[in-house]
Amino acid sequence: MADARSDHNPDLRPDCAKCAGLCCVAPAFAVSADFAISKPAGRPCPNLQPDFRCGIHPRLREMGFRGCVAYDCFGAGQRVTQTTLTGSDWRTRPETARRVFAAFAVVRPLHELLWYLTEALALPAARPLHAELETARDETEAHASGSADVLGKLDVEEYRQRVNALLRQASALARAASKGSRLDRRGADLIGADLRSVDLRGADLRGASLIGADLRGVSLALADLTGADLRGANLAGANLAGALFLAQSQVESAAGNRGTSLPPGLARPINWA
Repeated sequence: MADARSDHNPDLRPDCAKCAGLCCVAPAFAVSADFAISKPAGRPCPNLQPDFRCGIHPRLREMGFRGCVAYDCFGAGQRVTQTTLTGSDWRTRPETARRVFAAFAVVRPLHELLWYLTEALALPAARPLHAELETARDETEAHASGSADVLGKLDVEEYRQRVNALLRQASALARAASKGSRLDRRGADLIGADLRSVDLRGADLRGASLIGADLRGVSLALADLTGADLRGANLAGANLAGALFLAQSQVESAAGNRGTSLPPGLARPINWA
């Protein structure tokens, strides 16, 4: 089977040149370590320029907008702009803005699911589930390509839970091949934890909070990192080359160095020494 990884699927990578700055307008954010200011949902960030570009993009980290660096729409922005509501200008028509932002709120999690399903299909160990995974991918794509009215009727949270159950099965098959401890730390609070002596090979870290955790030199081969919060985690010298479901946004939010190994298709952040 050909490599199905999403790094070969441009539709699941953000293309800001084809978007209308939706990630800078639709979501809300609050003053924190990740954002220098607060902004309600639907209001443009003051750094958004008339051409939909970020006025401080090269300096986001130093200006206190680390959350923007780590954000990933998985290509939903350009889909809503170019396909779902083509030609709709949220800046001049409030009624259109509501439809655009509502569509983006549904398409973004659907594109994230498409990313995970594509990753799962690239796992040889998950081959017994490939037929179900392909069906789920096709169904998710059909939902994502729906009209704004159709998207508004989808219970995206219920649908996400259903697909996640299948993704967990794929993860279990992949992690079963690990020679590590395969610890279950799903959803665990590991904020600031020193994990350098813990065998995390094949671990289930789905949704775990690893904010500021010390993972220097740790092997995360075949560890499931779906939704794990890696903000400020120290990944210097860590081996993530074989990690499962690790997204670029997670890498961008962590701290690493040249000794950090990443999976194929993920880029080393420019601020990593």
